[in-house]
Amino acid sequence: MEKRSSDQSIHQKLENVVKEMVDKEIDLKNALREFEKIYFEKTAKKHEGNRTRMAKSLRIHRNTLHNRIKSLKIKMRY
Repeated sequence: MEKRSSDQSIHQKLENVVKEMVDKEIDLKNALREFEKIYFEKTAKKHEGNRTRMAKSLRIHRNTLHNRIKSLKIKMRY
């Protein structure tokens, strides 16, 4: 029997998502891009769009964050 989503570890949840992506033959480049985009969007929401706090939380330089947001075409609306 499969565990409920709330009972699974992060690793197990990611394994399920990756399995689904592999089954659908989503290429690695697009999978990584989608993951990063969602990760940044969730971080932006948590920090209400404050890029300094986002960068600190992500442990990346603020300029790197700005460049990734631009390249991923993330619309900051928080």
